[in-house]
Amino acid sequence: MTPPPPAPSLELARVLWNYHRVASPPRAVDVIIGLGSYDLRVARHCADLFKHGFAPVLVFTGAQGNFTRGKWSKTEAEMFADEAVAAGIAREKILIEPQATNTGDNLRFARRLLAERGHRADTVILVAKSQMLRRSLATAAIVWPEVQALTSAPPHSFEEQPTADHPLDNLIHEMVGDLQRIIEYPRRGFQAPQEMPAEVLAAYTELITRGYTQHLIATPTAPPAPPSPR
Repeated sequence: MTPPPPAPSLELARVLWNYHRVASPPRAVDVIIGLGSYDLRVARHCADLFKHGFAPVLVFTGAQGNFTRGKWSKTEAEMFADEAVAAGIAREKILIEPQATNTGDNLRFARRLLAERGHRADTVILVAKSQMLRRSLATAAIVWPEVQALTSAPPHSFEEQPTADHPLDNLIHEMVGDLQRIIEYPRRGFQAPQEMPAEVLAAYTELITRGYTQHLIATPTAPPAPPSPR
């Protein structure tokens, strides 16, 4: 068993978690969109939102990605749909988009599927792991700018986020890599720029120094100076 990270690394990781997790209070929307991942709790949270009447349509999107390739025999979208059905959602209420391999395609392909099926999608709830919420919103602002997007995630804490298949050390690698994408992807036109407090940038830089580099993209760039607060 991999030993847990030292306490200072945990506190730095918590800074990243709090930055990534930008959840909205739920309200009625046209569609709930579950973004596929390794975490089936996201599918169960989508099912809970659906059962509480927050939308009449539920979409799951995702092929297989960095953390699920070779782990499951089905796509992330199909696994999520199975989980939602097990939680009591009728399968005919679920739309499955099994091709997307990144967040931009999750949204583009879900949007296309909804249009093909004749579903209105002026307002959506994007449901993802807590550490993916900010990236989801930043991506929607570029690839689906006309939609009003809310965010939601399973309501567990940072301490409860690790799973047996994705332990705490892996989670920290993931959050560092996702923060690098928040820095880099606006330059590539993939996401809208995000304000980044100095504390977050410092925690990110220190975690890289401590070796949390496994989820970094292949051509990293130096992080920018933090923007001035508005």
